[in-house]
Amino acid sequence: MDFVIGGLAACGACVFRGQHAIFYKNVFHAGWVVAKNEGLRGLQKGLGPALLMHTMRNSAVTSGYTKKGYLTDEKGKTILYRSALAGAATGCAGAFLGSPLFLIKTQLQSQAAKEIAVGTQHGHSGAFQAFRGIYSQYGIFGLWRGVSGTLVRAIVGSSAQLTTFALTKDILNNYEVFRSHPVANSLVSSVVGGVFQTVMMTPFDLVSTRLYNQGVDASGKGVLYRGLTDCFIKIWRSEGFFGFYKGIGANYMRLAPHGALCLVFWDVLKDVQVKYIDTRENRY
Repeated sequence: MDFVIGGLAACGACVFRGQHAIFYKNVFHAGWVVAKNEGLRGLQKGLGPALLMHTMRNSAVTSGYTKKGYLTDEKGKTILYRSALAGAATGCAGAFLGSPLFLIKTQLQSQAAKEIAVGTQHGHSGAFQAFRGIYSQYGIFGLWRGVSGTLVRAIVGSSAQLTTFALTKDILNNYEVFRSHPVANSLVSSVVGGVFQTVMMTPFDLVSTRLYNQGVDASGKGVLYRGLTDCFIKIWRSEGFFGFYKGIGANYMRLAPHGALCLVFWDVLKDVQVKYIDTRENRY
């Protein structure tokens, strides 16, 4: 049931949040340019694979992260290192499962009208065609191309987000107003978690996106970066430290609303589950 709840929470977050646009001058300019050239549907490119990806990834993350008796002490307080380890492990598992969908989502969202196209354009007509085309040309391993980048991205991001979310909830529970309004507690805690997640994950998110979206040769190998380490080194040498934080504003606007909605939905659905179980037990 925890697996299902995690997936439903992620779907709810995806539907209400939408997808971020390509970063041009800034996130607002990018949204205006994409909408002007491709319409509102252009802002929702890749929504289908994004829903499936987040369902798979968040189901693995939240169901694994909530195992009882490991993350908290006898007083119910979050144990920092255990939370960080659990977030990293479950994030890694979810990222591996969802990597093919992340690859397809990234390539679909990178496609643009000729007037505003930047970077590699893969020419996919849709999610199913992208999946079939990549598999037929490069095999099963082609669908997991760039997985090293998203694994590190997820390890860092999930650990930072879930740990700060849990710790903030513990702190806010010391105040009556938040004990009386658990949804408000979840919302504020998720916003804090989103800030830490964005700061920690943005460099790895940038590297992961470049690995996924780079062109490939006939054997399916990237033409710009040989792998995770090579990508980090080349960005550092050519763009410096701040090159890893390009688009951090747009990244926050993408990650924070999704994370906030997902974690709030997760808490609400967990409460519904607990009440349902209690009702059944009292009935019998």
